Amino acid sequence: MPQVPAASQVLDILRYLARQPGPVGAAAIARDLGIPRSSVYHLLRALIDVNFVVHLPEERRYGLGVGAYELATGYTRHEPLQRLARMPLATLVDRTGHSAHLAVLHGREVVYVIEERAVGRPPLVTDVGVRLPAHLTASGRAVLAALPRAQIRALYPDPSTLVTRNDVGPRSLSALRQVLVDVRRAGYAIESGEITPGLASIAVAVRDHAGHPVASVALTFPDIDMAAGRRRDQLLTQVRRTATAVSRRVGG
Repeated sequence: MPQVPAASQVLDILRYLARQPGPVGAAAIARDLGIPRSSVYHLLRALIDVNFVVHLPEERRYGLGVGAYELATGYTRHEPLQRLARMPLATLVDRTGHSAHLAVLHGREVVYVIEERAVGRPPLVTDVGVRLPAHLTASGRAVLAALPRAQIRALYPDPSTLVTRNDVGPRSLSALRQVLVDVRRAGYAIESGEITPGLASIAVAVRDHAGHPVASVALTFPDIDMAAGRRRDQLLTQVRRTATAVSRRVGG
């Protein structure tokens, strides 16, 4: 299908604004997305006209408008991603005997939208609706590593954005960049003890038709299995298979 540049840029701007902690200036949008500033102003005016963007003239900044909120709440009512992913995740749990979950990125956090708990396994902190720092979780790292580097810089402009949990995790921007480089190279993300001591997770991004990461599939298990190479590889194979299945279901 031929790509419509203006439509793609509109979506890029909306996604960019959705990931920011607050309203931003047009110059930052143009710089981080690589869109000419004149085009950014033109597109922002069009989005303002349909209430998807609001302009804050005193601050010279732009933020998401009520139209974007209406679209998001419509998505929540339909829950298409959850409906499409639930069966593959249930199959993943059956095959591995461990709990699985689906998470989406929201700013610098991941929000868990599905949890499929394995029988006999203890409850996890990753219940539906829970938010956790994206850079500490396997789920978040899988998505972050698939984003353009300009978006990573916008999400993490300085070290103060790198909160820790259990006193572990990347503490500098260079450390975070190295984590994401390793994830891109491997094709999957891991974390061990950074969220819950004694538990580890493996995650793989779910991508749409444009290759954009829309979510991630993760499996959580005792961290002794992370150290056991063969067992870890078996679990990774199942997570990859599930992420591929969900990607296909969403058109990826």
